Amino acid sequence: MTALPAPLAEIVDDFAAVDGQEKLQLLLEFSRELPDLPAELAQAAMEPVPECQSPLFLSVDATDRAHVRLHFSAPPEAPTTRGFASILHQGLDGQSAQSILDVPSDFYSALGLADAVSPLRLRGMSAMLTRIKRHL
Repeated sequence: MTALPAPLAEIVDDFAAVDGQEKLQLLLEFSRELPDLPAELAQAAMEPVPECQSPLFLSVDATDRAHVRLHFSAPPEAPTTRGFASILHQGLDGQSAQSILDVPSDFYSALGLADAVSPLRLRGMSAMLTRIKRHL
């Protein structure tokens, strides 16, 4: 897959290296790695992503377009949503606005989760990326 920033390409490779239930296990590991919001950022000031099945909020700070900062908030009882948010955070946080805009909107299909996660949930990940790009 072309046009992926190196950290996101590495995550895609990690998912490609495992099969079936191991993909879900990897997604669960990502969900546990989603960082807490910084103290100065309140969830109420963040943008909701209603396309996600679970409550998800995001913040895009493009003050420095060479190093865009992304923040996500999702409840612990929503591991799939948290996992997707963590993938985007680990893969795109700190990247340039242009490199984020260049990520294909359907990059998540390369994760190989279509057999393990409902299309509705996958659409939520697409919606997160779309909203990030809209901010940029």
